[in-house]
Amino acid sequence: MSRNSSSLAVPQVALLALFVTALITAQVTAAKVLAFDLPVSIPVAGDTLLLPGAALAYALTFFASDCYAELYGRRAAQVMVNVAFAMNFVLLALVWSTIAAPISGASSVSQAQFADVLGASTGIVVGSLAAYVVSQNWDVIVFHRIRDATDGEHLWLRNLGSTATSQLIDTVIFVGIAFFVFQGLPLEAVVSLIVGQYLLKLGIAALDTPFVYLVVGLVRSREQDSTALAFGD
Repeated sequence: MSRNSSSLAVPQVALLALFVTALITAQVTAAKVLAFDLPVSIPVAGDTLLLPGAALAYALTFFASDCYAELYGRRAAQVMVNVAFAMNFVLLALVWSTIAAPISGASSVSQAQFADVLGASTGIVVGSLAAYVVSQNWDVIVFHRIRDATDGEHLWLRNLGSTATSQLIDTVIFVGIAFFVFQGLPLEAVVSLIVGQYLLKLGIAALDTPFVYLVVGLVRSREQDSTALAFGD
């Protein structure tokens, strides 16, 4: 029985690890602004998508949380989201304490370079934390409301519906706080960042839907096999 219990825990731990890894990566890459050239020009954004570096990694957190919510329920997903929120402060404390620590003359990077790369600005920190706690909890709530409304059918609908709305909330809060309130970017540039980031996240949400089905299907099949073995014993 203990062997089966440990086996069942592997997918859950893997999803937790993916969520936290993507979240941490997003935090340490948020300050860089990315630029993707487009083959055509689109309204507001033009022919170049501008978005914070965190967008790529952060989009994975919604994939992980939707898989987790589908498999383990709303309460478990909200626990994951809120514990991870607290872990953001652990990350910040570790990074800032390392920045403040004395540097060796043998270091391959200077103190200033290290601080510039890893020392996120106040705006980035405040924006990312505010966006995270609102959007991730919204994602879990909407996911389960759509699930209840459809009697557990149409996984694609709750994956897309919850992610599309939560990603919009996340994008507006993060870019608005980090780049408009704290950095004072012109409104036109802020709107362009919001559009660019949201379009990328929306595209990733559409592309990851088959993988949500794949992960959920594999885990449930694994659980059924393990349950059958347990009763067979």
